[in-house]
Amino acid sequence: MEQKVLKEREQQCVQEQPPGCTAACPVHVDVRGMVAAIQKEDYKAGVQLLYKMVPFPRIISRICDQPCQQACKRQEIDESIAVNELEKSCVDNSNELILKITPMPPKDKTIAIIGAGLSGLTAAVELGKKGYNVVIFEAKKLIGGSIWNIPEHQLPRQNIADDFAILKRMPLEINLHVIVNNHKNSKTSLDHISATFDAVYLATGCIETNPHYWGLALDVGGGIAIHPATLATNVPNVFAGGSLYLGPDRKSPITSISHGKIAANSIDRYLQNASLTASREKEGSFTSLLYTNIAGVEPQKRVRSADPNKGYTTEEAVREAKRCLLCECLECVKVCEYLAHFHAYPKRYVREVYNNLSIVMGVHHANKMINACNLCGLCEQVCPGNLNMGEICQEARRIMVKRGKMPPRVHDFALRDMQFSTSEKFAFSRHQPGFASSSTVFFPGCQLSASSPEHVKSMYQFLCKKITDGVGLMLGCCGVPADWAGQENLFKETIKAIEDSWRKLGSPRVITGCPTCYSVFKREWPSMDVESIWTVLDKIGLPDQRKKPHTSLKLVVHDACTTRHEAALQQSIRKILHTLGHQVEELENSNEFTECCGYGGLMLFANKEIAHKMIKKRSQQSENDFLTYCAMCRDNFASQGKQSYHLLDLIFPTRQQDVAGKKGPGYSERQENRARLKRTLQKEVWGELADKEQCNVKLIISENVRQTLEELMILDSDIIAVISQAEHTGNKFKNMENNSYIASFKPASVTYWVEYSPQEDGFLVHNAYSHRLEIKGS
Repeated sequence: MEQKVLKEREQQCVQEQPPGCTAACPVHVDVRGMVAAIQKEDYKAGVQLLYKMVPFPRIISRICDQPCQQACKRQEIDESIAVNELEKSCVDNSNELILKITPMPPKDKTIAIIGAGLSGLTAAVELGKKGYNVVIFEAKKLIGGSIWNIPEHQLPRQNIADDFAILKRMPLEINLHVIVNNHKNSKTSLDHISATFDAVYLATGCIETNPHYWGLALDVGGGIAIHPATLATNVPNVFAGGSLYLGPDRKSPITSISHGKIAANSIDRYLQNASLTASREKEGSFTSLLYTNIAGVEPQKRVRSADPNKGYTTEEAVREAKRCLLCECLECVKVCEYLAHFHAYPKRYVREVYNNLSIVMGVHHANKMINACNLCGLCEQVCPGNLNMGEICQEARRIMVKRGKMPPRVHDFALRDMQFSTSEKFAFSRHQPGFASSSTVFFPGCQLSASSPEHVKSMYQFLCKKITDGVGLMLGCCGVPADWAGQENLFKETIKAIEDSWRKLGSPRVITGCPTCYSVFKREWPSMDVESIWTVLDKIGLPDQRKKPHTSLKLVVHDACTTRHEAALQQSIRKILHTLGHQVEELENSNEFTECCGYGGLMLFANKEIAHKMIKKRSQQSENDFLTYCAMCRDNFASQGKQSYHLLDLIFPTRQQDVAGKKGPGYSERQENRARLKRTLQKEVWGELADKEQCNVKLIISENVRQTLEELMILDSDIIAVISQAEHTGNKFKNMENNSYIASFKPASVTYWVEYSPQEDGFLVHNAYSHRLEIKGS
């Protein structure tokens, strides 16, 4: 994963963009943080955030012109937040208001600042903190400029004195009653000062003197021509700023302070021979890209102070602060249990993935996070920047596999289960009996065959009746577990084997019974004529329902995440339900915004905790029974106690009680169902004699042990392999307390251990577990 690509993907996530208020503030006060502190009545923390960006917080809290309010998201609902009143409340209710200054080593450069208004004094503080010697020239008898024109009741003079106390802690010299001119041979001319000092900041603000007076280049409006980002003039070491450039009727104290900070940065860069323009796009006001969803936010009018002269009481300040939306995006985190589980957001996750892949030696801490994603794509659907964490995680998995850094056990079971489905035990391909060619082939998929083999048989027989020019059958797995596991070569091999079988049948149209198979075939073979069984049934009609018992149900449709962009397929599902006489309830997140059932991306194998959270969250979105058209979706919901139907349960109803509440088959039974389906079809449809696998090991397993095996994903075939090897070789331990035996077997990367006792008619299994621990000796 190249760093350039990493940066591009990082930029797609807007979570770290500042709120609109902070971006619009020329000095970028952390309004969100300050307001959050006020909500907790932590005024000390709030004022420190203000002080971090503004050297004179007592002054600015009373006179700020609040450009932040124009960008407040709240005003789209009712009224913007009273930010300045909250700043004032922070200042008034904080006992400690001391700017911590870390002194830097003194520098041998001296800077002249002409004008001791807010802009010039801000530049002096910023440069003083960096160790520069600063000399201020002020034409009037006081520093502070136009702030002295503000009435006492609005700006108490004690506030000014308290804020300006910081100047005594700076390496600066203040010269009052000095008028800078452009007279030749004058020591107070701008020419002389710029030649004497290493740099000059002309911070005269809105003085009445004609700019021509200083002899600097002018712009078309008659003001001093400055670079908009750096405040540089045509004289290399002279910079100019302040509210002069906003016009005489648009004084902006916060812009004056911003210009002082920008000028200080420019001067520092100039004196260090650094670029004046690099990475300065977001100095001053800018437009934030942060997205904040305001759907459902109730209008709430701004809190008005009972005494405007005194400002908010603490109770009023808290109430106003709680109106703030504390803007952030996190749209993907809100809908995805996986993203929420790791307590961050995609921009940070992308960095973690990149850092994880960059590790040569050491612990790969992000492996669990990378492998836990269900790759469903919902994050991209809700993200304003269309960032898809699934694509990033899947790419990372492929890289990990190629480098030999993928922990083998994570996907071991799923890959071995896929291997079973692509082996002769299940894989099967035939033309319809009596046909030498097939116009269509039915590919039900491995999970539907494992969960409901009887539905596969019924559907194939129905298709053969409705489609007259030959319906072939292909049993197998589409290879998606290998794709999800990052096993690119294995996935390609599996897809190639399917393609070979398909071409041997004459490359007919493919009808899939599984939504994931449909999406895989459509993606891998754009030229293939592939269709879902659901759109086919919508066209050709349903089996005759007249003789079957029928009860109208109100069902919640859960769309499969692999078909989130298949609008026609989703519509067919709903039309079929209406045809069957059932009512449809739509979840808030359905169709293209549907949520994963927890199986996608092999999440259920990599992180059961998140998968179960996901299933539970989805299940609780409605009290009504769920309707799915993916076998794994139905079985996952049913496993956690949610009443769920697969659509085929309604199309091919049986007399079985509580179909919706029935839990899906266990892992061992799923494999047996596939194998049995193949044998049944071979015998009943094609009249072929299929050899039934003989097993000379009979297992006796209690319900408690069976539950343990399911949780640990240990198959009956694994148990049999352990016992068979132990009995054949004698490599086993005897527990003398109960006369049981303990033995192990390692077929691949996982070692299986079984505790068992021989019985007259088989073996009683007491316990089993598995691990990937390997002890290497000399």
